[in-house]
Amino acid sequence: MSQCKTTSNQEESALWDNFKRKHDYLRIALVEKCNFRCQYCMPEEGVELSPESKIISRDHINRILQIFTSVGVNKIRLTGGEPLLRKDIYDVIKDIRSYQQIRTIALTTNGSLLPKKIERLKEAGLNQINISLDTLVEAKNQFITRRPEGFKQTMAGIEKAIQLKFDAVKVNVVVMNGLNEDELCDFVEFVRERPIEVRFIEFMPFDANDWKNKKLLPYFEIRKRIQDKYELIRNEDPKTATSKTFSIPGHLGKIGFISSMSDHFCGGCNRLRMTADGNLKICLFDNRELNIRELIDQGMNNEEIIQQIRSHLEKKHFSHGGVDSILQRENRSMIRIGG
Repeated sequence: MSQCKTTSNQEESALWDNFKRKHDYLRIALVEKCNFRCQYCMPEEGVELSPESKIISRDHINRILQIFTSVGVNKIRLTGGEPLLRKDIYDVIKDIRSYQQIRTIALTTNGSLLPKKIERLKEAGLNQINISLDTLVEAKNQFITRRPEGFKQTMAGIEKAIQLKFDAVKVNVVVMNGLNEDELCDFVEFVRERPIEVRFIEFMPFDANDWKNKKLLPYFEIRKRIQDKYELIRNEDPKTATSKTFSIPGHLGKIGFISSMSDHFCGGCNRLRMTADGNLKICLFDNRELNIRELIDQGMNNEEIIQQIRSHLEKKHFSHGGVDSILQRENRSMIRIGG
């Protein structure tokens, strides 16, 4: 009986929005800085970043963890910028691992620094990793990232992640018409002998990323081009999943489709985002923010901050409203939101 009451209390204290969606997944951006200048993320000259004094400290992160684990958050994803540029990242991961409520610690990275750091990341407690790689052609990678180096390191990082047997290794591919849509089947072949998931992501509009409708290749078209050559078997995904996943006979790995623009998955959203300067975003495309770092620095206690979070979450819409709606809103650049 007491266990039933405890479970019920935990459900009641969780972070629910007005559409009965429970938010138990927090993405924390550790830095805004990045060593790449990917075309879908920001302009070649970069964007103005927050001063270092505004970036959340390790102490801020620990307080954020205290607050969010007390209301049911059990998955943390570390993002950037490029999170591996954060000097205390191993300590941050160890801190997260010390919270028994947290079942999953994941990381999204461009992979260029992985070969040197991946073993210590796993030792610290990281158990899932997403690696951005938009092409299997080195010269094209240089064009997309606007950097002459990094491709070989990213490829090596993927292989190392497989060797170290992380719980999940995923490769994120932003598909852009006229740039890499000719490599869809090459990526399917990439998972033939690798037990990983390649996820094809629709090109999304953000400030300063030069989004154009003609660059968007919708999920249904991506899937059709692959299905013309391969048999795809639909997997059963959790209702909170962002990716529609498919197995392919004869392949160790699988593929997924993230259809944010053409077939959104907002109805199952369980995610909140903390930017590197401490602002809580209730949706990737919503420009309303709550500065948790400032509330902490002002001396608010955890309960007071939780009440602010609940009030903020009540503003969350059922969906992002589609491309036209997103384009009308001023929002952060992707690099300053967190991937």
